[in-house]
Amino acid sequence: MKVIGIAGSVVGSKTRIAVEQVLTALNHTYETAETELIDLGDYELVFSDGRDYRDYTGDTKVVLEKIMAADAFIIGTPIFQASIPGTLKNLFDLLPNEAFKGKLVGILATAGSPKHYLVPEHQLKPVLSYMKAVILPKYVFVEETHFAQKTIVDEEAKSRLNQLAADLMHGVQVFSEVQKARDSAFPF
Repeated sequence: MKVIGIAGSVVGSKTRIAVEQVLTALNHTYETAETELIDLGDYELVFSDGRDYRDYTGDTKVVLEKIMAADAFIIGTPIFQASIPGTLKNLFDLLPNEAFKGKLVGILATAGSPKHYLVPEHQLKPVLSYMKAVILPKYVFVEETHFAQKTIVDEEAKSRLNQLAADLMHGVQVFSEVQKARDSAFPF
């Protein structure tokens, strides 16, 4: 099973560090999980212009093809100006409407203040729902105070990120069983 972790910004490192924590937990706990990090800061994505995702070239094509081939996702977003960053929204705009159909998505958010803990609920979940994602009900919110010297130092935050990894894998297993039962009940 292929799990893509997306660090949804072109600046900063905290979101990437948090996504890497989840991917590391997946790698250490689940042998069947093949993980990859897509840090949007490492790629030059063009602005969406409405064309089919297969018609893009360069970094944009590489990122979109990786996302379309994945089975599950950890999407990490920093909170800027009480919203998700434009780079992450542009990524969603580049993808087809049903890009996440039947795929499980876990969410984590990083922010400088606890005031923004509902941004994923009000802005990210609706977009992912529109794109047909199966969204884990709980997401992880990590604050600036949980970091020091480019590492997560708060043990409770680490524990919640590790739990997100476990929840993602459990969700994938449950969703897979539901799909198999549905396919065998309705073979047409």
